[in-house]
Amino acid sequence: MEPLNRKPFAGVLVLSTAAFCASPVLAQWPQFGGPNRDFTSPATGLAMEWPKGGPKTLWSRELGDGYSGIAVEDGVLYTLYNKDAQETVAALDAENGKTLWEHAYSITLFPKMDPSFGAGPRSTPLIAGDRVYAVGLTGVLTALDRKTGKSVWSHDLVKEFDGTQPMWGYAPSPLAHGSTVIVAVGGPGHGLMAFNQADGTVAWSGGDSPNAYSSPILMSIGGREQLVLFNVRGVTGMNPDDGAVLWSYPHKTDWDVNAALPVWCGDDTVFISSAYGSGSRLIKLTRDGDKTVAKEVWVQPKMKVHFGSMIRIGDYVYGSSGDNAAVFFAGVNLKTGEMAFRERDKIAKAQFVYADGKLVIVDEDGNLAIGTVAPDGLTIHAKARLLDKISWTSPTLCGTKVYLRDRKTIKAVDLG
Repeated sequence: MEPLNRKPFAGVLVLSTAAFCASPVLAQWPQFGGPNRDFTSPATGLAMEWPKGGPKTLWSRELGDGYSGIAVEDGVLYTLYNKDAQETVAALDAENGKTLWEHAYSITLFPKMDPSFGAGPRSTPLIAGDRVYAVGLTGVLTALDRKTGKSVWSHDLVKEFDGTQPMWGYAPSPLAHGSTVIVAVGGPGHGLMAFNQADGTVAWSGGDSPNAYSSPILMSIGGREQLVLFNVRGVTGMNPDDGAVLWSYPHKTDWDVNAALPVWCGDDTVFISSAYGSGSRLIKLTRDGDKTVAKEVWVQPKMKVHFGSMIRIGDYVYGSSGDNAAVFFAGVNLKTGEMAFRERDKIAKAQFVYADGKLVIVDEDGNLAIGTVAPDGLTIHAKARLLDKISWTSPTLCGTKVYLRDRKTIKAVDLG
């Protein structure tokens, strides 16, 4: 099955590859969600069966607290963690996990922040050109030199721009567009902000909604490149060149938790989903002169993806549906809005990527699995417990190597 949720605007240039990866086009995972920010990879050669005890672990090491994803380029891993109230951006050797450099700074939690899920960062670093861009739990945006970790410029999004202070901390991951880096800030006039990559000066600011936990994404709508953000009030489309709001559609949830990334579904439609008393919507976008009109196609209360990855394959979107109670792996028909299936006995709440016709799955209990999915259900072909702490981080796939982390550990595993 071929996924159809690829977008023509990836927003990040792919650079040269590291020699240890199987193929040049497989070596990069430069941002949240992968090369196209859609949790898919061109990787092949993933084994459907594993030896007893699971696939081979190449290396494993302790890391500080956090849920930050892992970006990869030129044989280097980039992620964030927290230890002893020090938030750290780290660069690790992809072959052995050894630290190449670290950039640390002290943080103070938001006054109304709930620390019950830890004080580890949620956002995934962005690699663009010779810089790494990272946003921590309290909204500190830092631009670092990729080779040395030296700070080039930084902004405190809350203190400088009165950005949103979410209950569970800042989570949106930065996005590259042209010569800018775009981040969710939140609030009147700066729902999204673009900063010039070279010096950190403000390129534009736009939108009014407080940001939630989802990240901005680039899509092609009616032949026009747009920024799409799932925020506290709903989903909004904006001009990536100047921040002008082009359209919006309401989607409110309990606790203001809109966290999953919107899915581009072709035919100028956008799929959104969230838990906490809400569900899913398919939004149709049409051009009316210079305006974009958003219209609901259907709403489905049973498909409610809390956070993390959703994959569109053909006419279906798949994901883990539920919040903090019963969680199902589920599929929904994009044409009709009807549930294709819901299963709760094969995998716990999961994050996953799609490659080689397979799903590489990590559930919150620390199980790594390889599976296939179709409109009639999920098939798990192999599964092994490889992580010990709660794992809400999406796997990063580079060739046949997958990089995983839970709240305390990071490791590399060979799936070939």
